[in-house]
Amino acid sequence: MAADLADLRHDLHRVPEVGLDLPLTQARVLAALEGLDVEVTTGRTVSSVVAVLRGGRPGPAVLLRADMDALPVTEESGEPFTSEHPGRMHACGHDLHVAGLVGAARLLAARRAGLAGSVVLMLQPGEEGQHGARAMLGEGVLDAAGERVVAAYAVHVVSSLVPLRVVTARAGTAMAASDRMTVTVRGRGGHGSMPHLAADPVNVAAEIVLAFQSVVTRQFDAHDPVVVSVGHIRAGEAENVIPAEAVLAATVRTFSPEQHAVVPDRLARAAEHIAAAHGLVAEVSYVRGYPVTVNDAAEVDRVARVAATVLGPDAYVPASRPVSGAEDFSYVLEEVPGAFVFVGATPPGADPATAPYNHAPTARFDDGALPVSAALLAGLALDRLAAG
Repeated sequence: MAADLADLRHDLHRVPEVGLDLPLTQARVLAALEGLDVEVTTGRTVSSVVAVLRGGRPGPAVLLRADMDALPVTEESGEPFTSEHPGRMHACGHDLHVAGLVGAARLLAARRAGLAGSVVLMLQPGEEGQHGARAMLGEGVLDAAGERVVAAYAVHVVSSLVPLRVVTARAGTAMAASDRMTVTVRGRGGHGSMPHLAADPVNVAAEIVLAFQSVVTRQFDAHDPVVVSVGHIRAGEAENVIPAEAVLAATVRTFSPEQHAVVPDRLARAAEHIAAAHGLVAEVSYVRGYPVTVNDAAEVDRVARVAATVLGPDAYVPASRPVSGAEDFSYVLEEVPGAFVFVGATPPGADPATAPYNHAPTARFDDGALPVSAALLAGLALDRLAAG
C-alpha cells in the first residue's frame, strides 16, 4: 500500500491548486476513494469531499481530516515530481495529508466488519487562510454520519524540526491564533522644513509600533504570550514631504482563547490614544484569523498510546511547546474533542534542525511519513470507536 500512497501523493504534488476551488485535486481524491464502499458527498460551496465509512457494528462516529490545498509558492525542491503549475506548490505537505488519509480509509475498510461505528473522512480545501474547515462545518460535516462525531483527529507533516516518522503532540494549546491588524494614522500633510505647520502621522505611527511591544509585555502574562509583528509600513512619496497618512499592518499571535478575546481592544486602545495625544486620529481594522488550536488532554493521551502500539515504543515524543503558526482545524476542535498531531517527514540525511521548513520553496517531505500517518489515523479511529 505504501507505494500506492506515494504514487497518489506524487500525482497531487504535480498539480497543486490554491484556495477553495480545487477541481483537479477533488477529482483525484474521488478516484482514490473508489471501491472503498464509502458514502461520498462533495461540497456545495467549496470543492470539499466528505466520505462516511460505516462499520459492521453499531457505535459512535469519529472524524479524520486532511487538507488539500497548496500555496502560491514557486517550487525549488528539485523533486522529480515537482509542481507542473508555475507559482503553486504543495509546500506545506497537504499532498501527504490527503494520501495519508486515503491510506487510513483503506486500512479501516479492511476492518469494516469489526468496526463499531462510523468514520467521517473530511477532505477540505482552503486551509491556507481561506477558512475551508469553517465552510465545511457550515455544510454539516460533523453530522455527516447522521449523528454528531464524538472526536476528531488530524495529522500535519513537517519537513524539519522533527525526525522522520516521529509523532508529536501536546495537550492544551497546540497552535496559535493568528489575526491581522491594520492601523491608518490620519494627520495633515506639509513640507518637511516646517513640521509645526503639519500634523505628522509618521512619527505617530512609529510610536504606535513601539507601544505595541509595551502592550504585549506589560498587559499580558509572560507565560501566556501575545506576539505582535508589524510587517508593513507605508507613508509618503518623498523625503521632504510630510504625508497626510501612514499605514501599518501587523500579524497578532495569541496562545489562549482568553488572550485572543481581549487583545484587539487593548491594541486598538493604544493606537487610538497615542494618535489622540498628538492631535491625530488612528483608525484600526482588526480581522480575526484562525482561533487557537486546543487539543483535548485525554485525546493526546490516546495519541501517545496508539502511536506506541501501532508504530513502536519510541514513535511518540511529547511536544514541549505550541507551534506559533495557525491552523483551521481549530474550528473543528472548538466543537468536538480531539487532537492535532505532527508527524516528522524530514528527508533521510537532512538535519531536522536546519532542513527547510514548511512553506519554503525548497521544502521536501519524505514519503516515509505516509504509512505512519495512515496507521496513526486508522489506529486513533479504531481505538476511539472501541471505547464506545
